[in-house]
Order: sequence, then C-alpha cells, then structure tokens
Amino acid sequence: MTGPTLFLTVGLPGCGKTTAARRFEVEHEAIRLTKDEWMKALYGAENPSSASDVIEGRLVAIALRAVRLGVNVALDFGLWSRAERSALRYAGDQAGGSVVLWYAPIGVEEQRRRHDLRLASDPGSTWPISEAELRDWASRFDVPTPGELNGTEPIDSPPTGFASWAEWMQHRWPSRV
Repeated sequence: MTGPTLFLTVGLPGCGKTTAARRFEVEHEAIRLTKDEWMKALYGAENPSSASDVIEGRLVAIALRAVRLGVNVALDFGLWSRAERSALRYAGDQAGGSVVLWYAPIGVEEQRRRHDLRLASDPGSTWPISEAELRDWASRFDVPTPGELNGTEPIDSPPTGFASWAEWMQHRWPSRV
C-alpha cells in the first residue's frame, strides 16, 4: 500500500475489532480511534445511542482529516451496515487514502463468552449486554461481501433520498446531540 490507509474494523461486539485496531496502530503507525473508549470516558456507565452516533461522526471526521494529512488511521467501531461501509470507502478514497476493511465473524455463543470474560476482567471497558441484544444485533448486521472486504466490489450509490454520500453521512452521524 502506498499513501495513507483507513482501516475499518467491521463486526459485532466481541469479534476482536479493538484487538485488530491496536495491531494496525502498532504495525502501520496508525492513529486508533475507538468509540467505546470515548463513550466510557464521557458517559461512564451510560451508553446513550444519541451520543454514540455523534461520537462516531466526530471520529469519522478526525479519521478523514488525518488521512488527508497522510496519516494512517484505524477506525474502531462495528460498521454494521453496508451503507456505513460504502460511505466510508467512498470518503476514504476521496480523502486520498486506501481503505482496508477488517472483519471477523462471530457466533452468539462465542460473543457471549468473550463479553462475559471482558466484563469480569475489565468492567470499565464495556457495558452489560443481554441475550436479547446479542440476538437482535446479529439479526441487524449486514455481513460484508468478499468484494467489499477485498476492495474489488464497486462502492454502492448513496441510499434513496440522499444526493451524495456526504449528505448521507451528515444524516447518519449528526454533529451534535
């Protein structure tokens, strides 16, 4: 790879996104932007979804600015929807960077095991997750295609109702609560 790279970690809780982002941080001298660390620092035990979207948006803006400046970035949050991934593939390209998607599938049982272990060993780094949440999240997750992961699949057009990916991103990741 030449030029800056935007590493996107894709997956459900417990699949290893933060571990992968930490590896990119070291191996590629990347800035690591981990949403959960920001949420914990700002909100502690709370995890308000309205703030989550704003934090993600702020991290995306920082990541794209860093890529424009020639810096590698590891963006560490789930990117569950294909639209999110398409928007960031497009934006990373427009910022002058390469985009690499990292994904690890995980089953609900393994997810539960890893989450319980993390909650027991480092309770300040995560929030309790119910069985219902794990199953609901798994049902809403858009598994990336091989073409998305290897970069050979064309980037989708913005969803209906949005003239550009920039417009969609402003809607998806608002600038304030």
